Amino acid sequence: MKDSKCGVHCIAWWLLWIGGLNWGLVGLFDWNVIEVLFGSWSWLVRLLYILVGLSALMLLFDKKCAKCRA
Repeated sequence: MKDSKCGVHCIAWWLLWIGGLNWGLVGLFDWNVIEVLFGSWSWLVRLLYILVGLSALMLLFDKKCAKCRA
């Protein structure tokens, strides 16, 4: 059986990668890509940080939807 993830898990993985790379760049070069790209929309920057955090929690606690459990 093919191990496929649902759309929510794929988005969570991408958000986690983007967030991790962003924090790596902040730590190494003091350069925040999210703020550079979306700095004029502070609500969007905040939303992206919240989504990255929720993605990390979801994957940390391995919450699976009905499609992924099947």
